[in-house]
Amino acid sequence: MKFEIVTPEASLVTGEVSVVTLPGVNGEFQLLNNHAPVVSLLMPGSVKFEGEVTFAEGFEDKFTKENNSKWSLPISSGTMEMKDNKVIILAD
Repeated sequence: MKFEIVTPEASLVTGEVSVVTLPGVNGEFQLLNNHAPVVSLLMPGSVKFEGEVTFAEGFEDKFTKENNSKWSLPISSGTMEMKDNKVIILAD
């Protein structure tokens, strides 16, 4: 599925991922390919994702690499939308 994280500073990352784990208001949840459309508020925590992504120049150091294709980004809050097999995260 297509994936993008946008902050007030820049579009931090774009690419194709197979799984996204998010810190929702009712707890952590995952999105997989072809997930039903959903919009959710995000709480402080980490956005975790696995796949082939491209990082915006100068923002690579915000991400932690867990293994070859797993990454995480700490956030303080945000909103996410999953629609038409595309995840967009607006994060602070």
